[in-house]
Amino acid sequence: MQRRGLLYVISAPSGAGKTSLCKAIIDILPNLRHSVSHTTRPPRVGEVDGRDYHFVSNAEFDAMVADSAFAEWALVHGNRYGTALASLEEVRDAGCDLLLEIDCQGAAQLKERCPDAIFIFVLPPSFQELERRLKGRQTDAAEVIEQRLRNARIEMREMFWYDYLVINDDFDLASRQLQAILVAAACRTEILKDQVQRLFGEIGR
Repeated sequence: MQRRGLLYVISAPSGAGKTSLCKAIIDILPNLRHSVSHTTRPPRVGEVDGRDYHFVSNAEFDAMVADSAFAEWALVHGNRYGTALASLEEVRDAGCDLLLEIDCQGAAQLKERCPDAIFIFVLPPSFQELERRLKGRQTDAAEVIEQRLRNARIEMREMFWYDYLVINDDFDLASRQLQAILVAAACRTEILKDQVQRLFGEIGR
């Protein structure tokens, strides 16, 4: 009997590098799957529908909200993002672990709905470096970058209720730290106790 898949929830200010870290860790851990969120924002250059996001219209998003189809959803930087409940449950019921990149609003909703999830917050090394990264992407207008920097200060106030913090200064080090968190979380006593009981039966104290 396989265990139910774990849910890892990762949040970060825009530009902190969480997407790159998640892509790197997916290639390392074979049982880990990446959750693809729904969003109303238009695709950026190079993004593929169904791989990076499910890009939907406002009407489609409204219909999913009305059908209670989301495990969580939130308005972020003027666009809506949501995680489909059915796809989340399907992956976990199959015994695969799920990596979910969402903002602090969505993470707080999942904290209530999925108390067994593991919550990780990724930080930039400084606000100056965050600004440099956002400008270096050359995908957003100056006013959008300013809004993202203002939002970053608000989002970072939420970091202390997360289970783990990763500072993405050195990418290789940050990816190793993230891998260590995921592997260690899967070895927690409450996760493995059913498997241990199947192997060894009830062990008295």
